[in-house]
Amino acid sequence: MNDGQSETLPHIAIVTESVSPSPADSRPLVVSLCGTYLKREMQSLYRQIAHLERFRTVVFAEQLENLEMFPFEPVVRMEKRTEPRYRGNFLKRFWYKHITKQWPPPVPIGHVGNAGQYYHPYDLVDLLTLWKPALVHVYYGHKAVKYRRMLEASRIPWIVSFHGVDVVKFVDRPGYLDDLRRVFAEAQLVLARSESLLERLRDLGCPPEKLRLNRTPVPLDDIEFAEKQAPADGEWRLLQACRLIPKKGLFTTLKALPKVVERWPKLKFVLAGKGPDEERFRKEAEAAGLSGHVEMLGWVDQTRLREEFARSHIFLHPSELTETSDQEGVPNAMVEAMAAGLPVVATTHGGIPEAVESGIDGLLVPEKDPEALAEALLALLDDPARIGQFSRQAHASVRAKFGFAEQIGALENAYAEAIDSAGKMTGGMPENA
Repeated sequence: MNDGQSETLPHIAIVTESVSPSPADSRPLVVSLCGTYLKREMQSLYRQIAHLERFRTVVFAEQLENLEMFPFEPVVRMEKRTEPRYRGNFLKRFWYKHITKQWPPPVPIGHVGNAGQYYHPYDLVDLLTLWKPALVHVYYGHKAVKYRRMLEASRIPWIVSFHGVDVVKFVDRPGYLDDLRRVFAEAQLVLARSESLLERLRDLGCPPEKLRLNRTPVPLDDIEFAEKQAPADGEWRLLQACRLIPKKGLFTTLKALPKVVERWPKLKFVLAGKGPDEERFRKEAEAAGLSGHVEMLGWVDQTRLREEFARSHIFLHPSELTETSDQEGVPNAMVEAMAAGLPVVATTHGGIPEAVESGIDGLLVPEKDPEALAEALLALLDDPARIGQFSRQAHASVRAKFGFAEQIGALENAYAEAIDSAGKMTGGMPENA
C-alpha cells in the first residue's frame, strides 16, 4: 500500500503493497467486527475470517494482538473517541447509584445525553460509511450489546455469533438482558456454536426463526489421523488442552486421578493451556501427591498441540456448568483431538454430546462427578480393543459433522440469507481506495 492509499484508509493495522480486498473483487463485503483481533485461544474465529470463499472481509477491532500468529489483511483498528462531558453527569451518577441502585448503570453515564442522544465510543459508524459493507458479523454477544447503537446508526444489516460464555456474560447486570433482547430484535440472524447454546438463546428470548447453528470448522486435512492403541508399558498419556478456567472441570480431574494412577502407576495427565486457575491447579496437584503424574505444558501453539495429539492416548474434557452459568459450546480442542484419533472421556455438558456419542467414540459421565470420571477412565484403559474402536469412530464422527468446507459454507449461507433478507446484496471498497 502506498502513502496515498494509507491516508485514505485510516487506522489500517497491516500495510502491504496492495489493498485487500481489491476493488476488482466483486464478492460481497462483510465486516468481521471483534473486540480484540485475536486472543491466542481464538483459533476458530481466525479460521472463519481467513477462509471465506464467496465473500470477502475486512476486520474491525478495538485492540490488536498476535498479528504474527493470525496474519490477515486488511485489519482496521477502530479509533476510540473522547467521551463528551454532558451537563448533569453528577446528577445522573447520583440517580443510578443511590436512587435506582443500578451501579454500574445500564449504559455508561456519558452515553446518556440530552434529548436521548448517545455517544459513540468508537469511529465504527464512520468506518462503515467509508467501507460500505453488505453485512457486519459481530463476534460475541456482549460485543453486539456494546456496538448495537452504532450499528443502528450505520443502517447496515448485521448478524451476531455466540461462542459460549457470552451467552450468559453480564445477564445479571441491571438492564443487560433488555439490551440483549434488543440485539435479538435488531440482528438479521443469531448464530451459536452448538444446539445447546441455541437452546439457551431461545430461553433468553431470541426468536427461534433467527437462530442458526455455526459449528467450528476443523481443518481435517491439516490434522494427521493415527489409530490409537494401548501402550505396551502402561505409560498412558491423558491429554486436556484448554484455558485453565472453572468450566473446564480441572479439579474434578484432579479428584479422579488418584484412583486411576493406583491402577496405572505410570500414567501421566498432560495439561496444555494457561489461565487464572493455573497456580491453584499446580498447588492442589502437589498437595494431593500427584505432581509426578501431572505435566503442565502451559500455552502451546498448533504445531505442539498436534504433536501432543500424536503422543497421547485419550483426550479428557470434563467440562461443567459454573456458578455464573458459564457453559461450553463444543470445545474446539476436543474436536481437533477426535480428528487426530483420540478417544474422548468427557461430561454430558453443553455441546459435548453433539460431538461425542457415549459408547461409540468416547465415554460421557455426569458433570462434577470425579468417581464417575475415574470409573470411565478405568473402563477404557482396561479395554484396549475399545481404544482402537473409539479412535476410528472419533475421526469419522468429526469428518461427518465438522468438515472445514462444510462449516465455512454454512457460515456463508447465513451471510447470504442475512443480506438477502435485508435487501442489500451490495458492498464495496472505501470510496477513495
